[in-house]
Amino acid sequence: MSAISDITIRAPTRGNRKLEKLFAAVNSDDQIKAWWHAAGVNAERLDMSDHSWVHIQIVTNIALRLARLLFRRGIQPSVVKDHGMTARDAEVVIAAGSLLHCLGMAIHRTDHERYSLFLAADKLPALLASAYDDPERTLIAAEAMHAIISHRTQGKPFTVEGAIVRVADALDMAQGRARVPFEAGHANIHSLSAYAIEDVTISAGREKAVRVEIAMSNSAGIFQVDEGLGSKLRGTLLEEHIEVIARIEAEHEKRLVPIFRL
Repeated sequence: MSAISDITIRAPTRGNRKLEKLFAAVNSDDQIKAWWHAAGVNAERLDMSDHSWVHIQIVTNIALRLARLLFRRGIQPSVVKDHGMTARDAEVVIAAGSLLHCLGMAIHRTDHERYSLFLAADKLPALLASAYDDPERTLIAAEAMHAIISHRTQGKPFTVEGAIVRVADALDMAQGRARVPFEAGHANIHSLSAYAIEDVTISAGREKAVRVEIAMSNSAGIFQVDEGLGSKLRGTLLEEHIEVIARIEAEHEKRLVPIFRL
C-alpha cells in the first residue's frame, strides 16, 4: 500500500545525529507505518479525533519544541540527572516516546497505552541500534517506554521526558484536529469543546519557561483546555514551568470568561 509506505515523519533534529538515526529507522519501517495507519482507521471507526501518523508527527514536533524551550531555561532532563547522559539523549527519549505512544490504537482504544508498550518493546532495540550500544540503548528504551505509558489518563510521569510527551499529546488540538466527532453529528461537551479550539501557539515565556496561548472561538473550549490539557499538566514536573492562557476570539459571543489561565 503506497499510502503506508509513503508516510514520512519530519521534525527538526538541529544536528542531533542520534535523533537523525532514530527518524531514519522509523521512516524505513513499514510495520510501524502500518500500525499508525491502523490506529487512524480505528479512531475513525470510533468517531474519535485523528490518531493517524499525522497526529504522531504533530505530537513529536510539539514535544521537541517543548523540550528545547525547557532545556534552554535550565530544566534538567531526567536522563541527564539520573543516567549522566545529555540533553540530546533526552531528545531521543522524547521523540521515541512520541513516535510510538499510540501504536496500541491499532489494537483497541481501551488500554491502548499498554498495548503500545508491548509493540514498542519489540521495536525499540532495533530502532536505536544504529545510535546506541548497550547498556545505553536499554536505558533509552526504558525511558521511552516510561514516556509512552505516561500519556494515559492516570499516567503520573516521574520524568521530565515522560511529562513532555504527556503534555505534547494533549496539545494536539489546533485548527480542527479534534473536530471529527462534532462534524459527524456527535454533539457532546467533548466534541463541542474540541470544535472551539482555533489555534495553539507555543513560545518561550517570561516568568515561566514555556508560554502556551490557545485561541478559542467559543467558551466551550475551556473544557478542552482545563479537562484535556490541564489534567495532563497538573501534578507533573512541568506544571510550574508552563503557563497556559486561553482567549476567546469570537466577536459576538457573550464572554463569560474572556481569559482562562491554568
